[in-house]
Amino acid sequence: MVRPEKRTREESPYASDLGGGSTIVQVKADSHSFRNVRAALLELAYYLADHPDRRGLLLLSNPRITDTALKEEWQLVEHTLRGEVTKRLSVVATRVDGVAVIAGSLEADLRERIRGMVANNPPTRRIATWSARDALFLVLLLHWFRRSGPLTTQYLMRAVGCSYPTVAAELKRLGSHVKRSSDRRIQLWSFPVDEWQRLVAGRERAHPMIHYVDRSGQRRTPQALLNRASELGLKNLAVGGIIASRYYYPEIDLRGTPRLDLTLHCPPKEKVDLSFVERIDPALERAEGRDEPAALAVHILGTKTAFFTAAVEGLPLADEVDCLLSLHDARLEAQAKEFLNYLVTRVG
Repeated sequence: MVRPEKRTREESPYASDLGGGSTIVQVKADSHSFRNVRAALLELAYYLADHPDRRGLLLLSNPRITDTALKEEWQLVEHTLRGEVTKRLSVVATRVDGVAVIAGSLEADLRERIRGMVANNPPTRRIATWSARDALFLVLLLHWFRRSGPLTTQYLMRAVGCSYPTVAAELKRLGSHVKRSSDRRIQLWSFPVDEWQRLVAGRERAHPMIHYVDRSGQRRTPQALLNRASELGLKNLAVGGIIASRYYYPEIDLRGTPRLDLTLHCPPKEKVDLSFVERIDPALERAEGRDEPAALAVHILGTKTAFFTAAVEGLPLADEVDCLLSLHDARLEAQAKEFLNYLVTRVG
């Protein structure tokens, strides 16, 4: 590779640095390959070698490479570049759920500027495609569990945030499980076992779930995370999973709380903002797969209406159907079956 010619500060290819100072910032958005990251690091390192009075920051905005993989890549870079240069070089990744320092250091004032940049131009994160059809079924099922009585088509349209043809198609598909009153209101008449099993198998469509892990070695307890979440004062956040399941069914056979489940209400057409996760605990990172036990699971509730249950203090509770899906997601199949049997039996 041919080394680029030395440039003066006025000819620098980089931003001056998000508001003054001696740190040169190079921004790369949506990086999806190590080749692009390596090229950016090498170019920035060349510049720092020619400017010993400067520091360098590679800012990766919403990279498609995990933090763990980026840190491993940085270790390879350290073996290649001169130590005098790497000491002045930092790598930072900004994601929906916060700012992560991959390598080097990040001064407090620069961190705040980056956070402000993310707040004003939040990166998007791909969430599983939301299904109005599945959401309709969940709303009907929830009202059946709660013995709410018949519902109007207009109510279902408003609650889910969908059109009349979507409601009509779903009611037709549910067939004999749906009962119509003389005034054309609708309710579930029986529990559709096959439909429920189908939905559980593909629950990401109705309730996308995002898992976070803590690799710091000082993992906070679910109760400690819940306390911090409650202090945020967010109106669109509820606690679900094991904690809420115990509220609805105190006799459920659950010992301990291996993780915290939160439900984020995000109506149709609104952006999913997961930045609150960093405020709960900066050590939380998005899980790379399902092999690692999650410390936190965030469920995205995409209906127009949230069906939270008010709590005496702290966060409200996610609804019963949400809790059932949480138990399945946490692989607590026996407890999910027990809770489901309780809800069905209670309907009579």
